[in-house]
Amino acid sequence: MTTTTATGRTVATSGAVRNGATLMAVAAAGFIGYAVLFLVRNFTDSFLELGIGQGEVNVSKDQIQQFSPSLYHYISHLHIAVSGFIAATGLAVLLLAIYGVRSGQGWAWVAAVAAPVLGLAIALPAHYPWNLDTLGHLGLIYLATLVFVVGAVLSGKGLRDARRTTGRSSGT
Repeated sequence: MTTTTATGRTVATSGAVRNGATLMAVAAAGFIGYAVLFLVRNFTDSFLELGIGQGEVNVSKDQIQQFSPSLYHYISHLHIAVSGFIAATGLAVLLLAIYGVRSGQGWAWVAAVAAPVLGLAIALPAHYPWNLDTLGHLGLIYLATLVFVVGAVLSGKGLRDARRTTGRSSGT
């Protein structure tokens, strides 16, 4: 156990907390990377999201533009906005994991877990009814989520154990 000073309090953090927070941060960096891919594809001939092709959407970028330039611009603006929100969530979780969870702050763990859970709970279900749940499309998100969950469980257990040991709330 290491002792760290956070917001004027002495907080004990274990290797489990540090390692779990590191995994959470790595996964958050993965979310940011996915957002960058999402953004870049919007400005290429691919246009559609990673892992979405003719099997899922039977028209091309050019066909969408020819059919309706305003629809094309609307879809493009959604790609840009979604990539921005994915990147912003990833950055917030990355910083919460590194500076909050790693220092034993329970509130930071709650926020770092709640943000991507909310985003995924809203975004993922929309993929399944229209067969947009291809491994090429969601595989990287599934991988980052798996790494994140392992890190969240590991650090959460470490925070809980530290709380029991010290009898303190560790910032929650």
